[in-house]
Amino acid sequence: MVRQPAVAGQFYTDDPRKLEEELGRLIRPVPAPRRATGVIAPHAGYMYSGAIAGAVYGSIAIPRTVVILGPNHHGLGAVASLYPDGAWLSPLGEVPIEQRLSSLVLEQVPQVELDAIAHRFEHSLEVQVPFLRYLNSDVAIVPMCLGGGGYGWCRQVGEGLARAIAAYGEEVLIVASSDMTHYESAESARLKDEAALSCVLALDAEGLLKVCRQRGITMCGVIPSTVMLVAARELGASRAELVRYGTSGDVTGDNRQVVAYAAVAVY
Repeated sequence: MVRQPAVAGQFYTDDPRKLEEELGRLIRPVPAPRRATGVIAPHAGYMYSGAIAGAVYGSIAIPRTVVILGPNHHGLGAVASLYPDGAWLSPLGEVPIEQRLSSLVLEQVPQVELDAIAHRFEHSLEVQVPFLRYLNSDVAIVPMCLGGGGYGWCRQVGEGLARAIAAYGEEVLIVASSDMTHYESAESARLKDEAALSCVLALDAEGLLKVCRQRGITMCGVIPSTVMLVAARELGASRAELVRYGTSGDVTGDNRQVVAYAAVAVY
């Protein structure tokens, strides 16, 4: 099974040469990239959030195996949808599914179902793939599309994911795909996002989900981010760093109604 790109030519160019050039501009590699357990990276069109995603991807080493957790914007498929097998096609080439880790996730996370339907049109996972493929041509992925759930559900999924990664026995990066506050003024978005990001930087998964729901913070990937934080702590992560924050207003010049983006690395 090969998943065809759903948003190539929309969120990012479908021309391989132009995409390589664009990623080369967006990603600023550091001299000594660090090994991260997890990241939060945005998933808007590259012209809006690509430089913010590029900042976090350029700061870390991309291992051969990456789990990508994304929200379900369309509401299709299972609540926790694990892409079954095969590969994802990108303009830079095919990216295979890491089948051994995928099988371990299926064993260790009872909430997860094999399901391709949720992934068919979902952009939040897809837009991460060119960054990963550009930085590591051998990368293999485990894509999971996550719908709603309370903290107990997120904790169970995160702990199961951590067990699967531990059993896998190789280095794994967990990418949580998320934008931050949507369609508020840049000032309002920043104030709300500071509250959410303070929980992320404290590795407080429960606090993140709670503050987003209590304060109406429209962080679309709060479930994937919560699951990532739970798994990262189970795997020994002890700190997080905000690499970059910005809004669509930084690109358009219109700060009246923005979408905000954050790039976070968890070590």
